[in-house]
Amino acid sequence: MPRSKALDPDRLYRACDLSRLDFATTAELEPLAGPLGQERALEALNFGVGMRHDGYNLFVMGSPGLGKQTLLKQLLEAEAAKGAPPSDWCYVNNFEVPHRPLALALPAGRGAELRDDMNRLLDDLLHAVPAAFQSDEYRIRAQEITDDYKGREERVFTELNEEAETQGIAILRTPVGFTLAPRRDGEVLGPAEFQKLPDAEREAIEASVRELNEKLKEVFRQITVWQKESRERFRELNREVSDVTVGQLLHGLEEKYAASSQVLGFLAAVKRDVAENVDAFRNVGEDESQPQAQQLRDHELFQRYRVNVLVDNAGAHGAPVVHEDNPNYHNLVGRVEHIAQMGALVTNFTLIKSGALHCANGGYLVLDARKVLTTPFGWEGIKRALRTREIRIESLERMLSLVSTISLEPEPIPLDLKVVLTGDRLLYYLLKAYDPEFGQLFKVVADFSEDTPRTGEGTRLYARLIASLQQRDG
Repeated sequence: MPRSKALDPDRLYRACDLSRLDFATTAELEPLAGPLGQERALEALNFGVGMRHDGYNLFVMGSPGLGKQTLLKQLLEAEAAKGAPPSDWCYVNNFEVPHRPLALALPAGRGAELRDDMNRLLDDLLHAVPAAFQSDEYRIRAQEITDDYKGREERVFTELNEEAETQGIAILRTPVGFTLAPRRDGEVLGPAEFQKLPDAEREAIEASVRELNEKLKEVFRQITVWQKESRERFRELNREVSDVTVGQLLHGLEEKYAASSQVLGFLAAVKRDVAENVDAFRNVGEDESQPQAQQLRDHELFQRYRVNVLVDNAGAHGAPVVHEDNPNYHNLVGRVEHIAQMGALVTNFTLIKSGALHCANGGYLVLDARKVLTTPFGWEGIKRALRTREIRIESLERMLSLVSTISLEPEPIPLDLKVVLTGDRLLYYLLKAYDPEFGQLFKVVADFSEDTPRTGEGTRLYARLIASLQQRDG
């Protein structure tokens, strides 16, 4: 067993020669502007933050207590302040394919405006549409259509009745339709009386009945055509009244959002859908005094006209810097929530929730590498978003084929951000060795060193660091 060797005290302790210092106390020194001995790390950070090409995300590594989090925060906030606030992102209903909501991009602050404008539009529609269909002009035009149909129906039945009377036949209305019967002296003959008639007369009556019966069938075929025409005229009238009413209310919004072709397309789809579901608005107007009126306003049919603001950058000054402390899959890429209705789980586009990638889009997202790697599917979610340059919200249950229910497939949102991972060197080298995608996505590494040369200049810089901490913390 080898014997231990004693060390001299001067080898275990190195004293600072105060006589070599050119100051009495650190109060005479200027605070240290940057980190001590981290010039290479700072250079790598500046390079990574400034490089806007794909794949130049950063991995910041080093031992705890080196000030890398503080420096990273200061650097990112300073860089973010130079940028413009990113776009707001909203989800709206896709009227053609409802399970695939559409994503809208608007200038910062305009997303909440569009949401409020659509809420006011819906309230206006619930009052204006019923009022338009209760107006005198609509009643007159609707009565004209009804009178025209009834007039044609009465004329054809009158003509048929006159022809039947000349042949001694009565047209009788029954609970199940019409029937034909012989008539004598204004009285309808019963079956027994009809059988007592001479054969020739009976055969002539039967021939007349068959001929009139064919004509009656033709009349009913014609009435069916007129009914279809009448319904189409009512639909056209309703569409015209709806277009005028909705068009007047939408005109101001179309002018306000004229610069956004996406919003104009959404407003046009709203206009068409309101025309197709105008009866629902009329029913709410008729039931306004009933207790269920407010429930009808919140009905799923009216939810489809609302706007779900996913990211609201109103009041933002510069690009966002987001630190996500719990980087699980749904907190990163977002989720679609469900609500229970009558024992079933249902959802719609208003239940889509944002993740950290949405909030940091256009800026910077800072994550702890160890936490990302230890949360299920968090690392895969980050890599897929960076690789495809888009945020696709998809439930884990569907990805793992654990459920077969129909869910939403929100339109992906384009992604433009810089991801910064922080962690120790072991994690970095493990990822570098075992994940082939890591090197392609995180091309910049900033290594914070634990050592700095103990020279005269280094000692003075350390003294300035002490001055900085004293002044900062009091």
